[in-house]
Amino acid sequence: MRFLRGWKSRILLFFAVVGPGFITANVDNDAGGILTYSSAGAQFGHLLLWTMIPITISLIVVQEMCARMGAVTGKGLSDLIREEFGLRITFLMMLGILITNFGNVVTEFIGIATSLELFGLPRYATVPVCAVIVWLIVVKGQYKSVEKVFLAASFFYVTYIFAGILAKPAWIDATIATVKPPALKAFRDQAYLYMVIGVVGTTIAPWMQFYLQASIVEKGVTRRGFKASRLDVVTGCIFTDIVAWFIIVACAATLYVHGYRDIKYAADAAQALRPLAGDYAYILFAVGLFNASLFAASILPLSTAYTVCEGLGFESGVGRRFGEAPLFYWLYTLLIVAGGAVVLIPGLPLVKIAVLSQVVNGVVLPFVLIFMLLLINKKELMGEYVNRPLFNVIAWATTGLMIVLTVVWFWTLRS
Repeated sequence: MRFLRGWKSRILLFFAVVGPGFITANVDNDAGGILTYSSAGAQFGHLLLWTMIPITISLIVVQEMCARMGAVTGKGLSDLIREEFGLRITFLMMLGILITNFGNVVTEFIGIATSLELFGLPRYATVPVCAVIVWLIVVKGQYKSVEKVFLAASFFYVTYIFAGILAKPAWIDATIATVKPPALKAFRDQAYLYMVIGVVGTTIAPWMQFYLQASIVEKGVTRRGFKASRLDVVTGCIFTDIVAWFIIVACAATLYVHGYRDIKYAADAAQALRPLAGDYAYILFAVGLFNASLFAASILPLSTAYTVCEGLGFESGVGRRFGEAPLFYWLYTLLIVAGGAVVLIPGLPLVKIAVLSQVVNGVVLPFVLIFMLLLINKKELMGEYVNRPLFNVIAWATTGLMIVLTVVWFWTLRS
């Protein structure tokens, strides 16, 4: 009976803290992520599947570090950076994050517009309506109600798993490619390097770390609830990368095999799946794209507002009223309005903006990871919760590898 009571209390504690980790990881599969994974499958077939396992391990480690810092210190990442490294460095970091995240916000509205255009709805009507919806969800909702909406939206990502199965991929070849990296000559290809950086950048995006830690703090997770929160993080990371794997596999089985190598919009993948994998795969992909885009269009501006306000010392959080955190809500509003407006400007290279935003994520990621590692290894800040050696090895290796990939990619641009 004592054993059963112990398990019951653990389960109840898990459901009390579940949310931030699962939500943050799943926003990864946003319009930019879908476009990147779809392009990876369409352009290179199974050649990028090998990245999924090391990326998942790195994502779990990085997200766990953020959750642990939030639970132990009770402060957001940008707040800690300001306190430990000063306002000048924090301001530059916030400026970089603001610029990077704006590109991501634009990408979400690209996803909203293109997914609904598949059903004959014009972007000039859908983008403004959806912008109002995402604004109301956050501004007029309380944290618990907002979190429930985001959690429900997370489970719609299972549509991509169904789409992948309906595409009838080469399961054995895909499995082998997942555990076997390609020949070294692949890394001399500028386009391949670009896509590797984009895949990492869209999966371990810099904004995620700030948002997760802020969410952990706002949810009130403490050291006592951290073990359950860690399970939330791990579950979310594994689920989101399973979805990413299926997107790559689905596009490799349909687009790559049949010579459709150039995806101009994330919606192009859904259109191309229609004659090759049937109406159901097309509908599932399109609905999943809309859900992912709407979901992330709420989270990304929210993450940016959290990050900037915390870093500069202003009040923030959806648990506060508009009058209590005006800069937070105005910044959130401005990002949504500006992000939606960019998509409505005719003639802009929207796809290039979307893909580039994910590559920029990958290029910026090492800067964020370095600050995280310096903070989490401070004994006076984290006490007994400092990083274990294995976590340091994985996180520093991820940081170093992304720097090397970025330098090599820039070097290939010269030739």
